[in-house]
Formats: sequence, structure tokens, C-alpha cells
Amino acid sequence: MKKLKIAQIVPPWLSVPPKKYGGTELIASHLTEELIKRGHKVTLFASGDSVTKAGLISTCPKSLYEQGIPWTDAFYPLLHASVAFEKAENFDIIHNHFHYFGLAFSSLVKTPVVTTYHGDFATAEKNPAKRQILERTKKNYFISISDSQRKFTKVNLNFVATVYNGIDLSKFEFGAKSQNYLVWLGRITEKKGLVEAIRAAKKAKIVLKIAAKVDKNHLPDVEFYEKKVKPLIDGKQIQYLGEVNSIRRNSLLKNSLALLNPIKWNEPFGLVMPEAMACGTPVIAFRNGSVPEIIKDGKTGFVVSQFDEKGKLNIKGLVESIKKINQIDRRECCRQAKENFTVKKMVDGYEEVYYKILKKKGIKK
Repeated sequence: MKKLKIAQIVPPWLSVPPKKYGGTELIASHLTEELIKRGHKVTLFASGDSVTKAGLISTCPKSLYEQGIPWTDAFYPLLHASVAFEKAENFDIIHNHFHYFGLAFSSLVKTPVVTTYHGDFATAEKNPAKRQILERTKKNYFISISDSQRKFTKVNLNFVATVYNGIDLSKFEFGAKSQNYLVWLGRITEKKGLVEAIRAAKKAKIVLKIAAKVDKNHLPDVEFYEKKVKPLIDGKQIQYLGEVNSIRRNSLLKNSLALLNPIKWNEPFGLVMPEAMACGTPVIAFRNGSVPEIIKDGKTGFVVSQFDEKGKLNIKGLVESIKKINQIDRRECCRQAKENFTVKKMVDGYEEVYYKILKKKGIKK
């Protein structure tokens, strides 16, 4: 197979790779660098402070988030997307990680476009404009990041494959023994279940270390943290560490008893779960979204129903899982991560999709 000229289009709000939090940007970085290792010529459309071996094209010198530009600002993203698609004829295929901005331009070019949707369809489709864009582009090529992600779109999208996100195993160290604390990682927002994790840790009487980002540019998240989370932090049993870098994150994971991940939404793929597993750390999560695809209940953690028999949030189920977490073999957690969620496996999947699309379009490679 001949090597390809590939465009990777990533949102400009965070750098690639992200300095701290940023799942989409981390995945795009892993994909870009591995494709280059395989001999493909890759051009990355991302913020100017991105670090890559690819050709980098940007319309902003720094990530928009660092410039204090909110997610609701459409002008910089429009400029970013338009510049990328103006150069469409230079590529064999365009890989869109930029969701609606990329989709809106996709029908204007002859170059095949494939979109990995990193978000939640059900929430997005409540927005009439987003729903209309999906309807207009539903015959485009889409890649889901979990099988469950497909279930929550009402639009009959043309999914050509499911490709799980992959992690760089060399960045994670296995922890054979744990210390007596739990960890919660991610972005502080109501649907990610931080309050429920705190309640469970308190009932289980175990320290919970929270390494997380509060998006200062998103008022609902700031208010949630100030009103719902901050009052529960005592600095002893419930410790807030702020946003941490990858080295600190990995240390927290490998030494923790378990990762608490009681998400209350149908998250398409929670990258923190395989990251924990790579360190040998089991995961306790509510049965939503991709959780049952990533966590093998009773083997790499526990998958808990979100609601109990009375219809209340199942804090008791979380606590019971915490109490029996030592039943989980940490080596099995690590083995499952290596088997299912590596960068190599992810890029194998994407590479296969690229060639499949080009063959379907009658473009010989």
C-alpha cells in the first residue's frame, strides 16, 4: 500500500498534545505521530503551540483556551476550519476531529473526509443547528470510538468502523501494590459524577484524591465547583490537587486503590479508564456509555448500576465495590489495557479505514 498524504484537523482550543487535560488532543497527537512513523505524510491543523513532527498549520499562535477565548466563540474556529479545507486538494484524505466545523465544510471538497466524533450525540442533537448539520452530512464517513456511542444518535449516520482510543503504554508504570486512597481524574462538571465519588469515599471512610480541571471559561462548571464540590473538600479525607501533569497523574493512578468514575452520562469513551488499567488500577464506574465495553465487571473493576431499586443514585453500590476492590487482580487490569487499548491498535484501525474509504471512492493506493 502506498503511503498517504493525510490532514488531521483538531480544534484550536487546546494544544496538541495537551499540556494537561484534553482527551481529543491527546488522541490526535498519538495518531499523528504514529502515522508519521509508518511513513505517511501528515499535516496537522491545530493551535500554533502544538508540538509535532507533522507539518503544522495554525491560524492562532497559542491555544484559544490559554488566550481566554470561550468555547462559544465561533469566529476563530471558523477561520481554522476554512484554512484547512482550502488546502483539501493537497491531501488523499482528511481526518476531521473538529466535529461540526469540519462537517460543515466537508461537502465543499472532493477529498474524502472521515470524522471521528469525540463527543456525545444525544446532548449535541438537542441543538437544532447541530442536528441539522448531522442530517445534512449523514452520508459522510463516520468513525465511532465505542459501539455504545452509535446508540445515542437519532440520525442514521454512515458509521464505517469503531476504533477505540489508544494510550501510550510507555508513559504508564505498573503498580503492583496500592496505597489506601482512591482517585478521581478529569474535568469538573456535573455529569462526570464527582459529588457521587466524594459521597462514596466518605461512606467508605477512605481518602479521595481529586486531580481535576475546572474550566474557568465555562460558567456552569465554575458554579458547580464552587457550590457543590468545594464545600465537600476538607483537605484531609477529600483532597483537591487541582489540574496535574501526566507524570503526577500516572503516579496518582499507579498507587491508588481504585479509580472512581461514576459518570452520569453516556460518555462515548472515557480515556482515564484504560489509563488507570495500564497502571494496574481497577475502575469503579456507573454502567453508562462505553463503561461496559472498557471495564470487565469483576475482572478489571466493577460496573455499578447508576440507580438503586428505589430509583436513587446508587452510592451504596459504589461503596460495596470499594470494599471488595482487593478481589481484582491488578495484573489483569494491565493485561487488558495492553490487549485492547494501545496506540498501535488504534492506528491500525484508522489506517485500515483510510484505505477502505479510498478504495470505495475508486482512488487506488
